[in-house]
Amino acid sequence: MHTKIKYLALTTLFLSASSTLCAMDLTKAYDMPDAEEMIKKDLFPAPTTYNMPKNCDITDTKAIARGNYMFHNLNGKKAKNPAPEGLVKFVGKKPKQFGNCVACHNIEGAKGAGNIGPSLKGYKATFIDTKVRNIQFVYQKIADPRIDNPNTHMTINLTTKLFTEEEICDYTAYIVSDKKKK
Repeated sequence: MHTKIKYLALTTLFLSASSTLCAMDLTKAYDMPDAEEMIKKDLFPAPTTYNMPKNCDITDTKAIARGNYMFHNLNGKKAKNPAPEGLVKFVGKKPKQFGNCVACHNIEGAKGAGNIGPSLKGYKATFIDTKVRNIQFVYQKIADPRIDNPNTHMTINLTTKLFTEEEICDYTAYIVSDKKKK
């Protein structure tokens, strides 16, 4: 009987302490981050209009090769072939992130091409006779596609510094290049 009384006394004490702890304001016991500031840091910068740099040579075979390589690979760690001249697979020990555009877009020679984004097969022919979809349009679309489509799901590459101007030039060069027929 003595053990039962001890047990009941301990249980009562525990329940009393638990209800006291539950009633306490513990918000001062730990740091509470300012959620509004955290959200602001996660927001994208405003859409930005870019002009293709004058030194962007879309006929440069090395630029086309780099664009092709980046278009078809996600990152340097998993890229199967050697990187073309002027492109590195790693920045220090960290794999270089590439576009993996083929996950959403189809293009000549694509393996496992996506169909979420528009097909880029034969893309050069789609803008030769139009003043709207020209090379500048392609460059802008890759750099920051929100300019003409605020609801896009495409990555925001130059505004977020995911890619450099030169890399955007390389992508542009590849997309508008004539692809070899296989």
